[in-house]
Amino acid sequence: MGHGGNNVIPNVHFRKVNGCQAGRKNRVFMRTWLDQAGRKKRRANNRKAKAAKLFPRPAAGLLRPVVHPPTQRYNMKLRLGKGFTLDELKEAKIPRKFAKTIGISIDHRRRNRCTESLQVNVERLKLYMSKLLLFPKKSGTKSVKKGDTPRSELKNVAQNTLKEIIPVPKPQLHIKARAITAEEKEKSAYKALKKARTNKHYL
Repeated sequence: MGHGGNNVIPNVHFRKVNGCQAGRKNRVFMRTWLDQAGRKKRRANNRKAKAAKLFPRPAAGLLRPVVHPPTQRYNMKLRLGKGFTLDELKEAKIPRKFAKTIGISIDHRRRNRCTESLQVNVERLKLYMSKLLLFPKKSGTKSVKKGDTPRSELKNVAQNTLKEIIPVPKPQLHIKARAITAEEKEKSAYKALKKARTNKHYL
């Protein structure tokens, strides 16, 4: 016997709930996640092994700049970029060939669109250089070169295991509430816009 009317043919998935709750096939269609704790432990062990392999270098790899993501939707946020520009390295007085050897990422394609972003990344580079410890390449006394950190300061050095080496600053998006000043009460935004529009039209 057919359906009365031009209706959608029923295709409901009752098996997922009703058919799998009883008998020996109980929960046979349910996806389990029993190895979640084991996988968490494995990831932690892999991170430790990677950090031990990179020691004494930072576990996060290369130092990366802070950039604003593209498009109007995300440009108020901050994230890590690919590499520092040549202008940023020049401002921080770090030669580009030397920067590659001390764990600083370089991106020759990126351009600085404003002085604010340039200064933020220059400060980031200067902070990194102030905390940098350079190990001599070999163990002998003759292998110590100019710019290397003295051996007395290299004892019991802790490795940087942070995700970003220097954390990305969180911009303050919220403005605290305050009292409205008398000057602001007198000023009218509507009148200012109206006057500007009139001036543009007639002058």
